Amino acid sequence: MTQAPNPATLLGQDHVVLVVADIESAIANWRDQFGLPLQYEVTHEEQGISQAFFPLADGTFMELIAPTSSESRVAEILREKGEGIHVLAMQVDDLDSSVNSLQEKGVELIGAGTDRVFIHPDSANGVMIQLWPKDRPHRWRDGNNA
Repeated sequence: MTQAPNPATLLGQDHVVLVVADIESAIANWRDQFGLPLQYEVTHEEQGISQAFFPLADGTFMELIAPTSSESRVAEILREKGEGIHVLAMQVDDLDSSVNSLQEKGVELIGAGTDRVFIHPDSANGVMIQLWPKDRPHRWRDGNNA
């Protein structure tokens, strides 16, 4: 007998976000040392961040994020935790169903009720997990860079 899938099932990795201190040296590292192709780079001064995106062969991607000012949230994260994995984005079939199911199970969420929902690190062995609907486009990759 086949069991119906749990609506909160994590389908697979969508992307990983690394916090880095210096975007240019990190880009050089991942591009030149590891051979990943840099596909897109952007700075959002209003958010105090620079981002760089590297597509991976399996359809996922790696995102680097660095502060552009010492007051940005990313600069704060660097001071608190240093460089490294900041977010692991996992695909879900339906965001609302996943949120409801996880809340019923007592999972601590950040951003419930919005389109950007995260499993709090306290509920995921220290890792911030973003719930990413499998049909949600990526602005940088899917032609909407706004």
